[in-house]
Parts: sequence; C-alpha cells; structure tokens
Amino acid sequence: MRLLVISHEFPPIGGGGGRAAQDICQGLVERGYQIQVLTAHYRGLPKQETSDNLVIHRIASFRSQAFRAGLFAMGGFVIASTLAGFRLVRHWKPDLLHIHFAVPSGAVGWMINKVTGIPYVLTAHLGDVPGGVPEKTKSWFKLVAPLTPPIWKNAVRVVAVSDFTRQLALARYPVEIQVIPNGVDLTKVTPGTIQVNHPPRIVFAGRFMPQKNLVQLVRSLAEVKHLPWVCTLIGDGPLRQDIEVEVGRLNLETRISFTGWVTPEQVIEVFSQSDILFMPSLSEGLPVVGVQALASGLAIVSSDVGGWLDIVSQGVNGFLVSNQNPQGYTEALEYLLVNPARLGDFRLSSRTKASQFDLSNVVDAYDIVFTQLLERSSRP
Repeated sequence: MRLLVISHEFPPIGGGGGRAAQDICQGLVERGYQIQVLTAHYRGLPKQETSDNLVIHRIASFRSQAFRAGLFAMGGFVIASTLAGFRLVRHWKPDLLHIHFAVPSGAVGWMINKVTGIPYVLTAHLGDVPGGVPEKTKSWFKLVAPLTPPIWKNAVRVVAVSDFTRQLALARYPVEIQVIPNGVDLTKVTPGTIQVNHPPRIVFAGRFMPQKNLVQLVRSLAEVKHLPWVCTLIGDGPLRQDIEVEVGRLNLETRISFTGWVTPEQVIEVFSQSDILFMPSLSEGLPVVGVQALASGLAIVSSDVGGWLDIVSQGVNGFLVSNQNPQGYTEALEYLLVNPARLGDFRLSSRTKASQFDLSNVVDAYDIVFTQLLERSSRP
C-alpha cells in the first residue's frame, strides 16, 4: 500500500505528536507499506531523505523554531505542502492519505482530497481540537475554528489519541471517532532490574512552554528540598530562561540540570537512569513521554488532565494531581522520596502497564483501518 503522511511536525522538530507519527510510519514500513511524508523544513535538515520504504520531504514554510510553529509558520506549511502534495500525488499516486493534526495538516489533506478524490484518515492529537490546549491555541483558534468542520466531516476515518481527546472533539464535531493511543516500541526499551537510585532521580521531558507548567514543577521541587533527589529537565523552548531564573531564585542549581533539545533515543537513555517522571501539565493528549516512562519503569507524578488519566493508575504506578491543588504535587513527591520500597513497587507497576501501549498493537490498529478502507475503495 502507498501511504502519503502529512504532518507539520516530524522528528527532529516538534513534540510528541510528531514522534508518534514517526513511530507509526516506521511500524507500517516494516509491514510492507511504501510511505512518503510531507513535513515542515527546519534549518540544517535535509530537504529530502530516504530510509528503506520511508521517504521524507521537508517543505520550506517559514518555521523558525524547532519546538513550536506559530500561526504564520502553519499557514506557510498549508500553502507550500498543498502545492508539493499535488505534485507528489500526480507522480506517485498514493492509495490513502494519513493526516496528523486537524490544524494545520488537515487543511492540506482536505484540499488534496477535494481535487484528487484520494481519501484521508485524520489523527487528532489534542492541540488541534478547540479547547484542547487553550493556553496555546485560544487566540488563533478563534480565527481558524470556523473553517475546521469540513476537515473532520470529509475524513473517511477519524482517530483520536486518547478518550479525552475524543470526547473534546465530539463536543465540537459530530463525527464518528475511534481511539488509537500513541505507543512505544517495547523492544527498544530494555530497562534492567528495578533498583531505586540514591538519591532518587526525577525527570521532566517536553517543550518549555506554558502548557507544561514548569514553574510549578520547580516550585514543587523546592518544597521537598529537605529530601534527597536530583532532577533532569529534558527539552527546550521559549520559557527556558525563565525556568533557569526560577531555579536560581530557589537555590536549586546543584539539584536541577538542563539537557537542552535531545533525540528520542537520548530521552530513553535518561529515562533508563531515572526513577520518577514529574509532569504537572496544564493539558495533554496522549503524551508519548508518558508511554516511554511506563516502558522504562518510572513512577509518574502528573496532573489529572487529558491522556495522563490513561497512563497513571492512581496510587498504583503514580499520582494524579489537580492543578487547582498544587500542594498535591509536594505530597506525592514526598511520599515516593521517603519510601524507596514503595517507589520500587510503583516503578514495577508502570512497567506492567506499558504492555497496554505496545507500539506493535498501535500499528496493527492503523494497519486494520487502512486495509479496510483500501478494500472498500477497490470494490466495484
């Protein structure tokens, strides 16, 4: 099967949604799919690269930051990738389109479908759903939201990465939506025997954006400064300097370290040496780092929003905390830090729960969707 994947984010740029798209592509290639990807170009990256049956086309679209695409960059991607998509469709003739993110990629899929008739499957990752990430999208969604209903209505199948994302989308778009979570390749995550570090190692991974609530993370860690721990913050973004200032203000420079932007493989390496994932996010779809943390056997302290509800079993492999009660983060961290044996139990529970998000099952689910649609379209 020939599959054209369109996503404005694809590693090494973007966040968890782009990484999920990459994982799905690689899994489908292993099942015999021929896949070409249209994504945004970023300085220093090749315009095109090929690996086995996966071809990546990076389209110039005014993207200036690896970790974020503003409205101007997304608009540029829609225009440039639509033109590139028409050229590619004419010569390569894909059977189906797989669109990641209703905004902005959905507009590209919708236009290609209207002109060529090639059906598209839409995968929603939360930030592309009105109200999903209000602190990031509230302003520009006022402009584009009225244009989005046809994107959802004309998709031959709609997928959401979590039930929370599905419910939020259903409140706005009356279409049938299937849930297929993000996954992780368990064969590439090989944690050894669970053994709590001394001092315990806490880790955060994500973009330094308001959505991730990093100021709260630093302040909560300051509340348990009397206990032994070290913390690694993986990622980068526009709030990096503000977070560094907060770390200095609270005298945590010797306890908290910054890695900057790293590869997915490096994230897994840091996770393999850690004990607790701490993610006080304001909003999340189905966070890839959360699934990676399960596979790595980490206890999780997170907010009680979005996809974290699917990843964390309260009091079993971690704690879900309301952002309306930030003291809950302090209490959760303190409980795990003073109970190394209990922390070890939580870590084992995470590793057990990881099987629910095995990437092979996720890829199987997409394979079934695509195969059924292709068979349906080929019937006389």
